Amino acid sequence: MTPTEPLVRGTAAPGAVRPPLPVKMVIAGGFGVGKTTAVGSISEIEPLTTEASITEVAAGVDDLTHTPRKTTTTVAMDFGCLTIDPTLKLYLFGTPGQERFGFMWDDIVEGAVGGLVIVDTRRLDDCYAAVDYFEHKGIPFAVAVNAFDGKVEHSLEEVRWALDVSDGVPVVVFDARERGSVRDALLVVLELALARTEP
Repeated sequence: MTPTEPLVRGTAAPGAVRPPLPVKMVIAGGFGVGKTTAVGSISEIEPLTTEASITEVAAGVDDLTHTPRKTTTTVAMDFGCLTIDPTLKLYLFGTPGQERFGFMWDDIVEGAVGGLVIVDTRRLDDCYAAVDYFEHKGIPFAVAVNAFDGKVEHSLEEVRWALDVSDGVPVVVFDARERGSVRDALLVVLELALARTEP
């Protein structure tokens, strides 16, 4: 083959490197649990966020008790990406945390191989909707307990019991601010999703 000879569609030149396989993953959870922080910590590109200022009206609806310094909230989604290795690239989609934005979830989650549900143990009830959603859709997911201030209020066994998730759902502790910690949590979901595809 000469340099000017066109390649046949569907074939690659000898030694050509294939682009990594794109894989979609969703990061979900309640309001202010660390979804935007997690995407920002791990993304290899400048993450796309749809942050809006929390208005007085929204502050009256959203519970800011445990997040008094929070001044913005996601109103559509967060987006980032991470190359796992030369063969695999994760595209991360963070959902809005408030139930009033739940109508967008089906579009955000479509085509995802799995989900990471981030939990704040000080307010476990905020993540019930996300857990129920993934269970109902049959999408593999893991629960990631965000260690706010370096600690969690309840043990992983207590979290599993409170959320009533099956033994097949991994429950891990992570820190949404630390790249390596977020990566490890995402790999748990990826391994879970890959295990489902094996015969």
